[in-house]
Amino acid sequence: MNNRFTLSLISLLALLLLPFDLLARDFSGDDLSLLWTLPFVGTLLSIALLPLWLPRLWHYHYGKIIILWTLMLLVSMLVSFGWQTTIHFTTHAILEEYIPFILLLLALFTTSGGILIKSDVISTPKLNVGLLAIGTLLASIMGTTGAAMLMIRPLIRANRERQQRVHIIIFFIFLVANIGGGLTPLGDPPLFIGFLKGVDFFWTIKHMLAPVLLTTLLLLGVFYCLDCYYYRQQYGELTTAPSIKNTKMIKIYGYYNIWLLIAIIISVLGSGIWQSPISISILGSHISFPNLARNGVFIVITIVSILITPKQVRAGNEFNWQPIIEVAKLFIGIFITIVPVLAILRAGTDGALAPVVTLVTDDHGQTINSMYFWLSGLLSGFLDNAPTYLVFFNLAAGDASTLMTIMEKTLLAISMGSVFMGALSYIGNAPNFMVKSIADQHKIKMPSFFGYMQWSIGILIPVFVINNLVFFVWL
Repeated sequence: MNNRFTLSLISLLALLLLPFDLLARDFSGDDLSLLWTLPFVGTLLSIALLPLWLPRLWHYHYGKIIILWTLMLLVSMLVSFGWQTTIHFTTHAILEEYIPFILLLLALFTTSGGILIKSDVISTPKLNVGLLAIGTLLASIMGTTGAAMLMIRPLIRANRERQQRVHIIIFFIFLVANIGGGLTPLGDPPLFIGFLKGVDFFWTIKHMLAPVLLTTLLLLGVFYCLDCYYYRQQYGELTTAPSIKNTKMIKIYGYYNIWLLIAIIISVLGSGIWQSPISISILGSHISFPNLARNGVFIVITIVSILITPKQVRAGNEFNWQPIIEVAKLFIGIFITIVPVLAILRAGTDGALAPVVTLVTDDHGQTINSMYFWLSGLLSGFLDNAPTYLVFFNLAAGDASTLMTIMEKTLLAISMGSVFMGALSYIGNAPNFMVKSIADQHKIKMPSFFGYMQWSIGILIPVFVINNLVFFVWL
């Protein structure tokens, strides 16, 4: 046994000391097999299944589990492609994608958590529809994360007496955390990527207005009927139910944070418009000066919000750092393990996912807009929707001028799919998990990963079928 252990240790040391760069080959999506997707699939299945099967293990060790899947990919890359390639792709995922992502979420989470909207309202179905509509509108102005973090606590507080609240949170995720962000490039990362690639700001507003409006009205209609049903179960007829009789005027505390939210929006938009040749290079990753400045602003805003917000305000919001910590731990694994998946997708018809990619064109090479809508959407439900948008953007034409004119239906399909179908799972868009975490902390027993998908598939897929018929078949 000792000899075997010694031999294994020597073999491991030899493997670690081997000059991998001498044996490395290029990291190309053309050459990657589907086996490289296993760490990412394992990460998703862990998030989906372990809270059901092993809840205590997951609760206390989910960070370690995500690290194990991440290390599986990194060790495989190290052996197959060498130190330089592994370090390059890891630092690229962390420095250029994950850090800006998590700093934006941190700034929005901190500032919105410092705004306390307080009243004695006991919500009715009509008021709930109003709150969801306001949040949906705000999502296109301040982003889905900002609107979700601002509105979730007032919505929970207004429904504090309700026995059935899960459906309210689920529709909030559908509308405020996803679909509401479809109106402007500020609303959701995929549309902002399109803006950076040359898609006109007002093109998005003009073409996405009808889909967002139709989808929102359909979902609000379904929600109202469902909320009325649960409300009558608890209180009887709507006319006799306790409502807003004893309501005091709504009060807002910590309103200085509203200015910080505006500063975040300006920073995001400014970093996309401001062009500078100055950049810094870290381990092969290049960070432009505008992006570096934007990240610095996010850190400053976070610190300022913490300093200027009275503790009583955050206490009134039952604010704590657990939701952002959970998202940070889960998504660093997702951002790293997704690298080979996106590389295979970028390879197009030359990659291992070629059968999927070829579905978007017919036998004559013409684009099938319905398939662009469904494929970009379904992948966005389980992958990061921003790079998924970019993959299909490049697959369609890669040129904003062409896509905004002769291929405007294709661009609309990619935009709608990437934004709307992020609501299909908890990991489809970052605010989804944050909203779930906040609801859990308020003792609302949210459904599991697959339990949520029963809601999303049962409600959203019929709505998306209507979207497909209206915008890509009939019109």
